[in-house]
Amino acid sequence: MTTATPHAEPERTRPERTIDDARERIDALDDRIIGLVQERMAVSAVVQQTRIASGGRRVSLSREMEILGRYRDALGKPGTALAMTLLELCRGRI
Repeated sequence: MTTATPHAEPERTRPERTIDDARERIDALDDRIIGLVQERMAVSAVVQQTRIASGGRRVSLSREMEILGRYRDALGKPGTALAMTLLELCRGRI
C-alpha cells in the first residue's frame, strides 16, 4: 500500500529540470558579470584619477571609441549599447 504525502511536490519533468538548471547557470553567470563590472569600475576610477593627477582629462574619447568598436565588432549593434552602458557606469557623471 502506497501512502501519498498531502503536501508532496510533483516530480519535475525533464524540460522543467533543464530550464531550472539553465536558470541557475544564468544566475551564476550574472553574479560573475556583476562582479566583473564592479572590478572594471574600480580599475577605471584608478585610470581617471591618474589621468587627472597628471594634468589630463578624466575621459579619453578616443579610448571610448576603441571600446565601442570592440564591443560592436564582437556583438553587433546591441554590443554598442552594452559598451555605452559600461562606459557610463565606469566613467561616472561627466
